[in-house]
Amino acid sequence: MALNEEIQLARDTKATIVPAGEEHMLAAGTKAVVTQALGGSVTIRTEQGLYRIANADLDTLGESFTQKMRTEERHVVGTVDSEQPFSEDQVWEAMKRCFDPEIPVNVVDLGLIYDLQIKKSEARPEAHSVEVKMTLTAQGCGMGPVIADDVKRNIEALSGVSEAQVDIVWDPPWTPHMISDAGRKKMGIE
Repeated sequence: MALNEEIQLARDTKATIVPAGEEHMLAAGTKAVVTQALGGSVTIRTEQGLYRIANADLDTLGESFTQKMRTEERHVVGTVDSEQPFSEDQVWEAMKRCFDPEIPVNVVDLGLIYDLQIKKSEARPEAHSVEVKMTLTAQGCGMGPVIADDVKRNIEALSGVSEAQVDIVWDPPWTPHMISDAGRKKMGIE
């Protein structure tokens, strides 16, 4: 199954309205077009608008699509090697697996990550506590908590991390000039 191919949802599915960030239930049989499949979630367009379907509900898109997406994700985004000793690079790689549901560029290359602090964990001395300050492309975007939660969840999935805190900040305001060269290339705005 390719992007922009029409599908029908296999079951009633919880989805997040983009960009409002509100949860909504889409009925089984809803016709949709997949517009983005990155970072373990999928953005679909229906007659009612854009929705983000979380990783846990991907089965509603059909087994062949789900398998194809998970295979392609490993090649496009890569995985963090948990056998390697913990490093800051692992945290950056984990954050690169998070995407704005409307933009096919990860949050790191979009320039949304403003600060990263890593400290020894007080709860688990062998692990680390991670604090991230990030922004969004627009202050009114209701998807902020969803994206921040993706970042938090990906960081906390690292074996060397006991906890992560992700705060959304607005200073300095984000501008397109903050997009990395890799992000610009992906967006075709070299």
